[in-house]
Amino acid sequence: MSQTTGLMPGAEAFGIEAAKAVVEAVGADRTGFRMSPYSEFQGMRMKDPEPQFAYLAQELKKLKLEYIHVVEWRGFGSTDVEATENVDFLVNIWDNQSPVLIAGGFTQDSAKRAADEEYKGKDVAIVFGRYFISNLDLVFRVEKGIEFTPYDRKTFYSKGEEGYPTWPFSEEFEAQALKL
Repeated sequence: MSQTTGLMPGAEAFGIEAAKAVVEAVGADRTGFRMSPYSEFQGMRMKDPEPQFAYLAQELKKLKLEYIHVVEWRGFGSTDVEATENVDFLVNIWDNQSPVLIAGGFTQDSAKRAADEEYKGKDVAIVFGRYFISNLDLVFRVEKGIEFTPYDRKTFYSKGEEGYPTWPFSEEFEAQALKL
């Protein structure tokens, strides 16, 4: 680690070179990049990830990507934790060049607050991952303010019968579907 910059030299090179290769192959308008600066998965967490990921974002911005997708880390395995760090620094670096998709354990309330208050005026979309698994009608639930069905990580991407296709639709969604 450099004592002057705090960066790990070359740590971001693979990501930048991979993004350049994809842009070369399919075009920037068909390329996005996902990063999770605060993840602790497999020990990848740095002591201070912001300088490294800020540099990565600055370099990716030069490629004029269609979007970036950033994750506010909320745990892994069967553990969910409150976000103690946010990705505002990446949103600010990206500066509305193209959309920033932000994921990370948002609830309906926190997603609405983020979209309407924290990122108002920014080209930001709050996106869901885990809750899409247990809420096949997630878009409908968000539109109607219907509570999410809690997810069960043990059923994520399982090979058995229990999992994605077995989660129930909301009663309101089923009632509307019957009218069609």
